[in-house]
Amino acid sequence: MARVSLCRISTLRRGEVAEKMAMMVDPPNGLGSQGKHYYSMWQTLFEIDTKYVPIKPIGRGAYGIVCSSINRETNEKVAIKKIHNVFDNRVDALRTLRELKLLRHLRHENVIALKDIMMPAHRRSFKDVYLVYELMDTDLHQIIKSPQGLSNDHCQYFLFQLLRGLKYLHSAEILHRDLKPGNLLVNANCDLKICDFGLARTNSSKGQFMTEYVVTRWYRAPELLLCCDNYGTSIDVWSVGCIFAELLGRKPIFPGTECLNQLKLIVNVLGTMSESDLEFIDNPKARRYIKSLPYTPGVPLATMYPHAHPLAIDLLQKMLIFDPTKRISVTEALEHPYMSPLYDPSANPPAQVPIDLDIDENISSEMIREMMWQEMLHYHPEVVTAVSMS
Repeated sequence: MARVSLCRISTLRRGEVAEKMAMMVDPPNGLGSQGKHYYSMWQTLFEIDTKYVPIKPIGRGAYGIVCSSINRETNEKVAIKKIHNVFDNRVDALRTLRELKLLRHLRHENVIALKDIMMPAHRRSFKDVYLVYELMDTDLHQIIKSPQGLSNDHCQYFLFQLLRGLKYLHSAEILHRDLKPGNLLVNANCDLKICDFGLARTNSSKGQFMTEYVVTRWYRAPELLLCCDNYGTSIDVWSVGCIFAELLGRKPIFPGTECLNQLKLIVNVLGTMSESDLEFIDNPKARRYIKSLPYTPGVPLATMYPHAHPLAIDLLQKMLIFDPTKRISVTEALEHPYMSPLYDPSANPPAQVPIDLDIDENISSEMIREMMWQEMLHYHPEVVTAVSMS
């Protein structure tokens, strides 16, 4: 299928209001670092390499501030994300470190590319981290809530790219664990790229999962809501199903207010579960809660999305199966008839090697800082050379 084209979306990422251009300012205390220049955006100081010329801020949130920029050496448009005081919150620091380690290894059309990590002036005392990504126009959340029309071709192409990128991640034994429309970046050509890997883990390091899993519950699989230990790649497939439903209906399918309400909404749509559907639940209390819910026949997805293609409904049903052992896999989803106009198995090679994301949760802030520095060096061989020659 030929690429479908979207009208350029005027809304910015994270729903921010457009702001004036970045303003060049003097360095703090008049003491600048060599190779750096200074800009003010949203009342925040950006200390960035001189080869990058900021244009304007494009998004901000708990994760930091993002601005669009141009690399003067390559004329490439990029996005610079400043993570402010990254070591103030230990969980955020570990999350950032994991994302740096992961993105260094990932190379795929449907996964956001990390182009650079700026070297700070001081190895042992830096507080902020500046990440340079390829620039995208918007995200799927902004598209869904905009008046932009979405045809079956749009929905099909977005889903295909999401599944394709996810298959690559799963081939590297990586669970994303935080798939949602806001973490799927899109450009005006409808190219889609998965981003935000701070919660990603290897399929073999799942024990620490639930203690810090605090992201949006609307896309969270039943086995996670039920605190099960036996989860795997199927958690991402459930999230994809929720995202696909949101594309079809232009609103979240399961907008729960808290964990138990989330489970109730899921059962209200899928219908009361049989005994065999509950066998995967290894938590007796969780199983009792599901069995205590009033009987409901469920709501046919074809009724909820009357304008959707019949094959789209069939695939959605297979992704939104309560029991993860019966849920369709990413590869099976790509091989589904709804994807047949787009999917070519020979054009989807797996990742070269599994990626090790295991990090000791108890390491000191100093060690986290040093490990981040080591990640930065991979993007700056000239610094490695200078250090080795000194």
